[in-house]
Amino acid sequence: MHTATSIVMRAQPGDIYEVAASVECWPDLLPHYRYVRVAAQESKGCRLVEMAAQRNGIPVHWWAEQTLYPDEPRITFRHVRGVTSGMDVEWSFRPTADGTVVLLSHDFHPNWPFGALIADRLIGPFFVENIAGKTLHRIKALVERS
Repeated sequence: MHTATSIVMRAQPGDIYEVAASVECWPDLLPHYRYVRVAAQESKGCRLVEMAAQRNGIPVHWWAEQTLYPDEPRITFRHVRGVTSGMDVEWSFRPTADGTVVLLSHDFHPNWPFGALIADRLIGPFFVENIAGKTLHRIKALVERS
Protein backbone atom coordinates (compact mmCIF):
# COMPACT_ATOMS: atom_id res chain seq x y z
CA MET A 1 0.00 0.00 0.00
CA HIS A 2 1.22 3.44 -0.85
CA THR A 3 -0.73 6.62 -0.27
CA ALA A 4 0.33 10.19 -0.96
CA THR A 5 -1.80 13.02 0.36
CA SER A 6 -0.73 16.59 -0.30
CA ILE A 7 -1.97 20.12 0.16
CA VAL A 8 -0.65 23.62 -0.46
CA MET A 9 -0.46 25.77 2.66
CA ARG A 10 0.11 29.50 2.54
CA ALA A 11 2.75 29.48 5.26
CA GLN A 12 6.48 29.02 5.64
CA PRO A 13 7.78 25.42 5.76
CA GLY A 14 9.27 25.97 9.24
CA ASP A 15 5.97 27.17 10.69
CA ILE A 16 4.11 24.17 9.30
CA TYR A 17 6.89 21.81 10.45
CA GLU A 18 6.58 23.05 14.04
CA VAL A 19 2.88 22.17 14.18
CA ALA A 20 3.38 18.82 12.41
CA ALA A 21 6.32 17.82 14.63
CA SER A 22 4.55 18.66 17.91
CA VAL A 23 2.35 15.56 17.89
CA GLU A 24 1.84 15.77 21.65
CA CYS A 25 -0.27 18.91 20.95
CA TRP A 26 -2.37 17.32 18.22
CA PRO A 27 -5.32 16.27 20.43
CA ASP A 28 -5.80 19.97 21.33
CA LEU A 29 -5.51 21.05 17.69
CA LEU A 30 -6.95 18.19 15.64
CA PRO A 31 -10.47 17.06 16.64
CA HIS A 32 -10.05 13.57 15.15
CA TYR A 33 -7.08 12.77 17.45
CA ARG A 34 -8.10 11.22 20.77
CA TYR A 35 -4.67 11.30 22.45
CA VAL A 36 -0.94 11.29 21.81
CA ARG A 37 1.52 10.25 24.51
CA VAL A 38 5.27 10.56 24.33
CA ALA A 39 6.38 7.23 25.79
CA ALA A 40 10.14 7.68 25.44
CA GLN A 41 12.63 10.22 24.21
CA GLU A 42 15.17 7.91 22.59
CA SER A 43 17.60 10.58 21.40
CA LYS A 44 17.53 14.15 20.24
CA GLY A 45 14.96 14.19 17.46
CA CYS A 46 13.79 10.61 17.96
CA ARG A 47 11.04 9.47 20.28
CA LEU A 48 8.46 6.75 20.77
CA VAL A 49 4.86 7.98 20.67
CA GLU A 50 1.54 6.29 21.31
CA MET A 51 -1.15 7.75 19.08
CA ALA A 52 -4.91 7.34 18.90
CA ALA A 53 -7.32 8.92 16.47
CA GLN A 54 -10.71 8.17 15.02
CA ARG A 55 -12.06 7.73 11.54
CA ASN A 56 -15.63 9.00 11.74
CA GLY A 57 -16.14 7.46 15.16
CA ILE A 58 -14.08 4.29 14.53
CA PRO A 59 -11.14 4.29 16.96
CA VAL A 60 -7.62 3.57 15.71
CA HIS A 61 -4.46 3.20 17.79
CA TRP A 62 -0.76 2.68 17.08
CA TRP A 63 2.76 3.19 18.41
CA ALA A 64 5.40 4.85 16.26
CA GLU A 65 8.98 6.01 16.35
CA GLN A 66 9.01 9.67 15.32
CA THR A 67 12.23 11.09 13.88
CA LEU A 68 12.62 14.81 13.32
CA TYR A 69 14.81 16.41 10.65
CA PRO A 70 14.31 20.16 11.24
CA ASP A 71 17.08 21.26 8.88
CA GLU A 72 15.47 19.61 5.84
CA PRO A 73 12.56 19.92 7.10
CA ARG A 74 11.16 16.39 7.18
CA ILE A 75 9.45 14.13 9.72
CA THR A 76 9.28 10.34 9.64
CA PHE A 77 7.28 7.82 11.61
CA ARG A 78 7.81 4.07 11.73
CA HIS A 79 4.83 2.21 13.21
CA VAL A 80 6.21 -0.31 15.70
CA ARG A 81 3.09 -1.70 17.42
CA GLY A 82 -0.50 -2.26 16.39
CA VAL A 83 -2.17 -3.51 13.23
CA THR A 84 -0.06 -1.15 11.13
CA SER A 85 3.28 -2.21 12.61
CA GLY A 86 5.87 -1.75 9.87
CA MET A 87 4.15 1.22 8.21
CA ASP A 88 6.50 4.02 7.15
CA VAL A 89 5.18 7.58 7.14
CA GLU A 90 6.94 10.68 5.86
CA TRP A 91 6.06 14.36 6.01
CA SER A 92 7.88 16.59 3.52
CA PHE A 93 7.66 20.33 2.98
CA ARG A 94 8.48 21.95 -0.38
CA PRO A 95 8.26 25.72 -0.82
CA THR A 96 6.65 26.95 -4.05
CA ALA A 97 5.47 30.29 -5.41
CA ASP A 98 1.98 29.53 -4.07
CA GLY A 99 3.05 28.47 -0.56
CA THR A 100 4.38 25.20 0.79
CA VAL A 101 3.41 21.82 -0.61
CA VAL A 102 3.06 19.45 2.34
CA LEU A 103 3.21 15.81 1.28
CA LEU A 104 2.19 13.07 3.69
CA SER A 105 3.10 9.62 2.36
CA HIS A 106 2.39 6.19 3.86
CA ASP A 107 3.95 2.88 2.82
CA PHE A 108 2.72 -0.38 4.30
CA HIS A 109 3.39 -3.90 3.09
CA PRO A 110 2.14 -6.34 5.75
CA ASN A 111 3.30 -9.95 5.48
CA TRP A 112 0.18 -11.49 7.02
CA PRO A 113 -2.30 -13.52 4.93
CA PHE A 114 -4.13 -11.26 2.48
CA GLY A 115 -2.18 -8.36 4.01
CA ALA A 116 -1.52 -6.56 0.74
CA LEU A 117 -5.16 -6.82 -0.28
CA ILE A 118 -6.40 -5.57 3.10
CA ALA A 119 -3.86 -2.73 3.14
CA ASP A 120 -4.59 -1.66 -0.45
CA ARG A 121 -8.38 -1.90 -0.26
CA LEU A 122 -9.21 -1.07 3.36
CA ILE A 123 -6.41 0.36 5.49
CA GLY A 124 -5.12 2.82 2.86
CA PRO A 125 -8.28 4.25 1.33
CA PHE A 126 -10.62 3.95 4.31
CA PHE A 127 -8.39 4.81 7.28
CA VAL A 128 -5.08 6.35 6.19
CA GLU A 129 -6.36 8.69 3.47
CA ASN A 130 -9.25 9.89 5.63
CA ILE A 131 -7.16 10.63 8.72
CA ALA A 132 -4.26 12.09 6.69
CA GLY A 133 -6.63 14.36 4.78
CA LYS A 134 -8.28 15.63 7.95
CA THR A 135 -4.88 16.20 9.54
CA LEU A 136 -3.53 18.21 6.60
CA HIS A 137 -6.70 20.30 6.20
CA ARG A 138 -6.82 21.17 9.90
CA ILE A 139 -3.12 22.08 10.06
CA LYS A 140 -3.61 24.21 6.93
CA ALA A 141 -6.44 26.09 8.63
CA LEU A 142 -4.32 26.64 11.75
CA VAL A 143 -1.14 27.87 10.04
CA GLU A 144 -2.95 30.06 7.53
CA ARG A 145 -4.87 31.73 10.35
CA SER A 146 -1.62 32.67 12.12
